[in-house]
Amino acid sequence: MIRDASAGELIQLLDQLDESVDIEAKEISEDSLGRSVWETVCAFSNEPGLDGGTLLLGVRKVEELFTFYEASGVGDLDKLINDLASGAASVFNVPVRLNIVAEKVGDANVIRVDVPEAHVSQKPVYLKNLNLPRGAMRRIGSSDQHCTQDDLIAFFHSKANEPHDTHVVSDVTFSDINLDALEFYRGERVKANPLAEELNWPDDDVLISLGAAKRVDGDLAITATGLYCFGTSLALRRVCPMHRVDYIRVPGKAWLIDDVSTYESLDMRDSVILLIGKILNLILSDLPKTFRFDENSGQRREIPAIPQRVIREAVVNAIMHRNYQEHRPIQIIKYSNRLVIRNPGYSLKSEDRFDEPGSAVRNPHIAEILHETRFAEQKGSGIRVMRNTMAEMGLSTPTFVSDRGNDEFSATFLFHHFLGETDWKWLSNFASYDLSEDDMRALIFVRETGAIDNSAYRGMMHVDTLAASKSLRHLKSLGLLEDRGSGSRTHYVPGPSLSDFLSDDASMHVKVESIITKTEDSPTKTRDLPPGLQARVVSMPKRLPPERAEKMIVDLCAWKPLSAEELAGILGKTTNYLSNKYLYQMVRDGKLHYLYPKMVKHPGQKYKVEAND
Repeated sequence: MIRDASAGELIQLLDQLDESVDIEAKEISEDSLGRSVWETVCAFSNEPGLDGGTLLLGVRKVEELFTFYEASGVGDLDKLINDLASGAASVFNVPVRLNIVAEKVGDANVIRVDVPEAHVSQKPVYLKNLNLPRGAMRRIGSSDQHCTQDDLIAFFHSKANEPHDTHVVSDVTFSDINLDALEFYRGERVKANPLAEELNWPDDDVLISLGAAKRVDGDLAITATGLYCFGTSLALRRVCPMHRVDYIRVPGKAWLIDDVSTYESLDMRDSVILLIGKILNLILSDLPKTFRFDENSGQRREIPAIPQRVIREAVVNAIMHRNYQEHRPIQIIKYSNRLVIRNPGYSLKSEDRFDEPGSAVRNPHIAEILHETRFAEQKGSGIRVMRNTMAEMGLSTPTFVSDRGNDEFSATFLFHHFLGETDWKWLSNFASYDLSEDDMRALIFVRETGAIDNSAYRGMMHVDTLAASKSLRHLKSLGLLEDRGSGSRTHYVPGPSLSDFLSDDASMHVKVESIITKTEDSPTKTRDLPPGLQARVVSMPKRLPPERAEKMIVDLCAWKPLSAEELAGILGKTTNYLSNKYLYQMVRDGKLHYLYPKMVKHPGQKYKVEAND
């Protein structure tokens, strides 16, 4: 939304909450507008229900002891305002009407640009030189992201854009249909509605009625729905080999990068209608059990650590909403303390609306088959059902993360009862911090998974993006958390005040599948360093005095030439920050030299300590 506040007040808001879904700050280093300005304008224009947003030009983000924003100002004010006005009328497929105001913040000139949301008839707004879909942007959290084909279908609402599951699959015939799967569907349909008229139809008519087949020139053609829901294992392996589910057992709480040999993996491939039951049986048989005694009979009953209904909803959700055009399997990862289900295909429903009724469906025919057979019991309420069921059992609230960048959705379920006696005892270590219950829940989550981000926090606490950001920054200010990454990749790991109270497997350097996969991975990693340098980097505090930081950079580049990206990865900084804060100046001062001095912008450019003779 466009906030009724001055530029100075918005900068103060940025100091408290950082950039958000409706506020973006950009530093203008030259008297020209970069493409990122137009991408933000495009994203504010397109994002449904946002009601637009505000762009502040001439404001920079300073990452020192504390992150804050300050008015850096712009140069040629009149030129930039004219460029904004003319560009908004020409760079997009439709003119975008901006409200452009110059404001004074201290001694600096700041340009405030209010961008209204475009009318639905004009969406998607896109950059003409990039075309669709890449030229269209959406505002997701505090970042601008390129639209996907799914976004365009949602924008256009056109019948010409048929969903993937209705497309006819070449090289698949009726002989590739598993008749046992079709018979299983009939049996489940009888249980749901014994009077359903299609129960008396022949097989080909049933397939056509379900969108699983079409008549093409008088012949029966099998669609993607037919292949995925009723195809034989042989046909699925031949046509779509990644249409499978990988069940992975990981010892301990951490996904260790260097030791995959200890993992146990089971691959499952079958038609959807038969596959769901197999997955449910495998998960439920493998979950930790608790025991209860029946009051009447006195017999002992085994109860899974996660309620069966929750597991069912999670598995059906992954099957129903996965992106079948992505050549990746669904992964179900069982750690010692949690279960993670990851499926290709981000949620078409925004995360802040997960608890609302109604569903945004990627595969409508597959979804309808699952509804008709009562695998999917409630339309659009699966996440709310899972959260409520876990809460009723006194279990930790599950977290759901929709990652557009990786086109992935993940659900994480902790096994233990939340804030039990053991948790309260552990939390007593932080009694002096005067933590709220939400703060405690966040620390428990970090203890169990190794990290937390804004999305996971929102999902657990049922708060909006700004409230989550404020709470996480508060925990960071207490030294309990430290931030990693930037923008949409920002996440929080244990800080110095928390690390001392974590077990070894919770504090070691791990790749946490549900969250840390968003972190950029450097070609040169800490483990590649010589032992002496490695020890210094590992023990290095996050905030180094400039002279110590320069000494560390010099020692690293003395070991071998390193790129800005490699140095940033080793030191846990962003590339832009490291380059602007240290590298350029160190080259000017002669402390570092370019590996390719005659071509500063060489794609393989690196920094070294001594220049070649």
